[in-house]
Amino acid sequence: MKRPRRNHSPAFKAKVALAAIRGDRTLAELAEHFEVHPNQITQWKTLMLERAASVFGETTPTPDAAGTIRALQAKIGQLAMENDFLEGALNKTGLWSARAMTSPSTICRWCVSASCWIFPARRPTTSPCQ
Repeated sequence: MKRPRRNHSPAFKAKVALAAIRGDRTLAELAEHFEVHPNQITQWKTLMLERAASVFGETTPTPDAAGTIRALQAKIGQLAMENDFLEGALNKTGLWSARAMTSPSTICRWCVSASCWIFPARRPTTSPCQ
């Protein structure tokens, strides 16, 4: 029977990783003692050794939050302009606008076909579902 998923606290992970780094017990003994899979102990130990330098003041540079926000806002503006351009192009060519195609009031089960959207002139004037 499977055990329910457990979330371990950072203190518990550090305790297990330090016990594994000490090396006075084998992984199998540690896994049995802490009731954790040996692979999980190895992952926590590796993570602890990789990040040990940050404990003594060496930190990784974090990205500038304001710069990230500005970049995302610029991308949103670019996508909004592209959407407006494409909607205008669809209207100029005589195709339905994207809003009209997705509006529940303008689409029925009978009209939802590629020929209705691509070639509006082919669309019959009467709908059997009206």
